[in-house]
Amino acid sequence: MVVKLNMRIGEKIIFSIILFLAVNSYSLSVIIGYPLLMMVAGVIFLAINIRPTFEKGITPRNSRLLNGINLLIHFMITTIMTAGYCVWLSATYIQTDAALFWINTVIVVLLENILFWNGIMHIYLSSVQLGIKWRIIGVFCGLIPIVNLVVLIKIIRITSAEVKFETEKFKQNITRLESCVCRTKYPFLMVHGVFFRDSCYFNYWGRIPDEMKKNGAVIYYGEHESASPVNESGEELSTRIKQIVEKTGCERVNVIAHSKGGLDCRYAISCAGADKYVASLTTVNTPHRGCFFADYLLEKIPDRVCNTIAKKYNNTLKHFGDKNPDFFASVKDLTAAACDEFNKTVANSPNVYYQSVGSKMVKAKSGKFPLNIAYPLVRHFGGDNDGLVSVESMRWGERFTFILPKAKRGISHADMIDLNRENIASFDVRELYVNIAKDLKNRGL
Repeated sequence: MVVKLNMRIGEKIIFSIILFLAVNSYSLSVIIGYPLLMMVAGVIFLAINIRPTFEKGITPRNSRLLNGINLLIHFMITTIMTAGYCVWLSATYIQTDAALFWINTVIVVLLENILFWNGIMHIYLSSVQLGIKWRIIGVFCGLIPIVNLVVLIKIIRITSAEVKFETEKFKQNITRLESCVCRTKYPFLMVHGVFFRDSCYFNYWGRIPDEMKKNGAVIYYGEHESASPVNESGEELSTRIKQIVEKTGCERVNVIAHSKGGLDCRYAISCAGADKYVASLTTVNTPHRGCFFADYLLEKIPDRVCNTIAKKYNNTLKHFGDKNPDFFASVKDLTAAACDEFNKTVANSPNVYYQSVGSKMVKAKSGKFPLNIAYPLVRHFGGDNDGLVSVESMRWGERFTFILPKAKRGISHADMIDLNRENIASFDVRELYVNIAKDLKNRGL
């Protein structure tokens, strides 16, 4: 590994020196009296811009991202080297041959811009972890001397960590490819929470389904309304489950449900006839005993404000496919009183294996809006929580798995479904679901 790392560093240095010579080839060809140097340098410059690395054994996206990182590293090194060279060139030739200096400077600026923007475009089109903020900062600071180098170092650090993480994931999946650790006896049904729909354009579960599929899982989605009362969502899901069983002949399904989806699935199993077709139910951060934020929303916020929020949500959800979204009915079913009544009347089926998974944030900054705002409120009423649901409310079934990484980052309600596609230190959400599937497989489900 040390030798390979040194080879990569040596490769970058060699490529950077070659690019430095290519960028300054006009003045160098004049000084040494070798015109052909410019043509050779142009070919080399083009070749390195097309293929700046020879790394193998990684995904195409990771390869493009690594190419962008290397181009930006080359840009930084050649910029620093060229700055020193131009100072020497100015001091030596500005009096005797000013044209040499100025023509070389124009060519340098043009080629360095090509190098920079080529690298930036590779990264911007390939990176998941960079985010909008650093993309905008990178564009606006790209041509500001000194500042652009500081920003580039940050961008390179973020994307390099991404390459390392994704490469390890890729190699891990290669080593366990034949074992198919997620190939359970029954396929998976992934059930979303409230105010979201299954979409081919934006997967509610982020990168999780693809990771599970790479390891042998067969996955279906709930495809139900995003804002309906629990009983209506439960009826929809029961119909959906029966359709999957009839169409595929799989007999039963393993259900993984997030947030309100867990309550919907409990209703489908116990009250809508789906118990015959469900082998297991894994609820993820589900408010089994209610969501204090829902109570606060309905009790403390003025009706006028609530009605405005409800109207906007309902209108928006109609555009995404809901036929008759009902914001108030969905939220009301998440209150502590509603969940208490639900738990009294909806008993677990003896034919289904129930388990639950939960997490918590450790501070408001652990989550993005609106979880960062809701966190202190939920904490005041319900203690440790994920930004919406208290930890105690998440517990259900025979087994409860609590997620809290060593880092101070904490894990939010959204992190548990990879909603933001964020790599979190000491927590791999994709691997969490692989392990859930692996455990179900070992249980014969």
